[in-house]
Amino acid sequence: MDTLFFIFSKIVQFCIEPLNWIIAFVVLSLLFLRLRKPHLCKRFLLLALADLLLVGWLPTSEVFLRVLEDAVPKVNLMQMSEKDFGGIIILGGAIEGGEIAVDRGEISIYSSAERVTKGFELIRQYPELPFIFSGFSGRLSPKGMSEADAFKQLIAEQGLPDKYAHYENQSRNTYENVVYMKPMILEFGERGTSDAQKPWLLITSASHMYRSLKIFQGQGIEVIPVPVDYQTGNRLGWGRFDLADGVQNWNKLMHEAIGLLAYWITGKI
Repeated sequence: MDTLFFIFSKIVQFCIEPLNWIIAFVVLSLLFLRLRKPHLCKRFLLLALADLLLVGWLPTSEVFLRVLEDAVPKVNLMQMSEKDFGGIIILGGAIEGGEIAVDRGEISIYSSAERVTKGFELIRQYPELPFIFSGFSGRLSPKGMSEADAFKQLIAEQGLPDKYAHYENQSRNTYENVVYMKPMILEFGERGTSDAQKPWLLITSASHMYRSLKIFQGQGIEVIPVPVDYQTGNRLGWGRFDLADGVQNWNKLMHEAIGLLAYWITGKI
């Protein structure tokens, strides 16, 4: 059932992303042109143009993405000590594992690199805390190295302490992240390396934090949010048009919207 849910979520996300609508509108306009229906051809070309403007004009995506990023406020870690935390959780989604990492022998990091760099920062800052990196792959047909194995290689390359490290390399989405990590968190508590009653620091993208927090709460795991990878500021860029940034913003926004809706329908949050 979880596999069917994963596949269905990927299909739905592909279908509703605005950039994919542009392709569909252009294909339909070409079809109606071939069928000698110029009025329908013109309408779908106008829809494609309107969609292109919607995607590229940044305020249209930023206004919604900013709400999502502000849904979970930052916690001031400077006012807390290492004794207040049970450990560190780093969610995958920023590392390119797979065949490229195997073929090239180098680990590439996506635009969400702050998940990794913030993880490094906190591991250096709290070397005695256990940490868990969770992630296999979000692809439908993953090949090669998992994200967790790639992060493990990065830890070794950076010379970071890994005495209390754990790597979860089976999960394909956020719900599976939490479900597969839960026994590990409890195991750290049983070993005495962590107090199971203390909240764990949770590192993930700001736009992804709200959904992640709800899933952890549903599984009875208390976490302290450490949101990173912000894509919006306090002001909207009303005069900005950037198709690349717009596509990225809409992808993040639609990914989270579909995730929240799907998890709510299936009772995962």
